[in-house]
Amino acid sequence: MAKSRLKNALIILLAIIIACSTKLCKAIESPQYKIVHSESDFEIRHYRESVWMTAPVNEISFEKATKDGFHRLFQFIQGANLNFSRIYMTKPVLTSIVPGAGPLHSSAYFVKFYLPDKFQADPPLPLPELNLQPDPWTSHCIAVRRFSGFARDGNIVKEAEKLALSLSRSPWANSTASTSEYAYSIAQYNSPFRIIRRVNEVWVDVAVSRATGCESNPVAAY
Repeated sequence: MAKSRLKNALIILLAIIIACSTKLCKAIESPQYKIVHSESDFEIRHYRESVWMTAPVNEISFEKATKDGFHRLFQFIQGANLNFSRIYMTKPVLTSIVPGAGPLHSSAYFVKFYLPDKFQADPPLPLPELNLQPDPWTSHCIAVRRFSGFARDGNIVKEAEKLALSLSRSPWANSTASTSEYAYSIAQYNSPFRIIRRVNEVWVDVAVSRATGCESNPVAAY
């Protein structure tokens, strides 16, 4: 039974990949933001209010946590909700790391799916056995560093450390939000079947202040 569900999920993911080779890929929604500061190796974005669906996962491995959380989210968007709604895939898939001990400095993860505009105001309720919960975001600022390849247990901490180093050498030093419940998040934009030109990002919440002016004077909007 489990193998059958996995096979069906892989078939659907393959269909998504084929769709992305056509103009349909342009319709994939992402959370809207404005770039308010940009440097060669990172940028500061101001994200609008939004609602995500979140899967909490207790796991040591980032990779295993992401797979487990996304599997539950995938069931949700395929109709495992009280409305029986089918929900289009969005990007990125976001895995937030809760600070803790261990090799990846984590104690738990939250895997997140951005809800399309159609469902932002009234998210479908997931089936209880999926253990999912809506996650409303207020508008806030995020420091972002992009990296290629696959996001793995062996490289995500290093990428987060590189972002922290870049911030420490910039006007945004000491601006990471101390009130955030997450150490950092990993955003993945591509199907696991894509091998080249992969796009991943490290996200860290930053505090808003008059000195940084995060919400003002955008460089670009997306």
